[in-house]
Amino acid sequence: MRHLFALCAGFVAVLISSLGCAWAAEVAQSSAFPCPENEIARYTAYQVVEPIRIDGKLDEAVWSRAPQSPRFVDILTGDRTIHSTHAMVVWDETNLYVAYRIEEPFVHAKFTKHNDPIYYDNDVEFFIAGRDAYYEFEINAFNTSYEVFFVWNDAYDRGGFNGLPEFERAKLAPFNGVGFKNHPRGGRLGNFNWALPGLQTAVQVDGTVNKDDDRDRGWTVEIALPWKSLQWLAKTDNRPLPPKEGDEWRMDFSRFNTYKEAPPAKDSGGWVWTRHGIWDSHIPECFARVSFSTKPVPAVRSVPIRR
Repeated sequence: MRHLFALCAGFVAVLISSLGCAWAAEVAQSSAFPCPENEIARYTAYQVVEPIRIDGKLDEAVWSRAPQSPRFVDILTGDRTIHSTHAMVVWDETNLYVAYRIEEPFVHAKFTKHNDPIYYDNDVEFFIAGRDAYYEFEINAFNTSYEVFFVWNDAYDRGGFNGLPEFERAKLAPFNGVGFKNHPRGGRLGNFNWALPGLQTAVQVDGTVNKDDDRDRGWTVEIALPWKSLQWLAKTDNRPLPPKEGDEWRMDFSRFNTYKEAPPAKDSGGWVWTRHGIWDSHIPECFARVSFSTKPVPAVRSVPIRR
């Protein structure tokens, strides 16, 4: 049975890489991925015209009106989490903007240098995927960020990444996922010393970091990602940057905690917008489907439907 699964997974990988057919992707989705398609979140990101100051406060009117994600759920089970986490997305001609509201009674952080391993902290994370590559971003309550750019092995030569200064072999390390190591596309190559040009981040803490003799309310995060710096995600399928009306990008929004809710709760410590069903954020097929609208942010906030 194990050999049969490996044969099928290899067959799907060949279909995806050589044909790129929609039906091949559907085969892969139905047979290999731990996240059912009917659970994948769908969200509309609206365009903004008013300036957004990246200070972490989320006090611009747009953040009070933009659709807010449902409360994050456990990455494995989809169960309710002990504290709330919500995300929002808007955009303009220059940047993609992402914001998080994180409830946390005892805010902790320890890492302070860029690309420190803050996945050992309490953090929130954001992934955005193109057809053949994806970008990983993490941030803690000290506003310390961690970034990686991944290219799928089957696209490294075909997609024109080979030979570019940013993707010299010496700068890349092989990566095969975390818990989901049998992805139909195989492995990928990661630049673990990435720094997205023009990236802006800010954190605002409602409380005191690493001081547990009081009770905190939580923290908020604000991120601006320049479209021009996401060019390598759009490269192989010529996606327009900024996006056009109706364009769709796959994005993942998550939160990871060093603590867990006490038993009998089954808290994995990983909380997400869309359940992955396995301990792994590196599955673009599990990412939320974010469609872009050139309409302005609605006057009244609406909550996106979680499907």
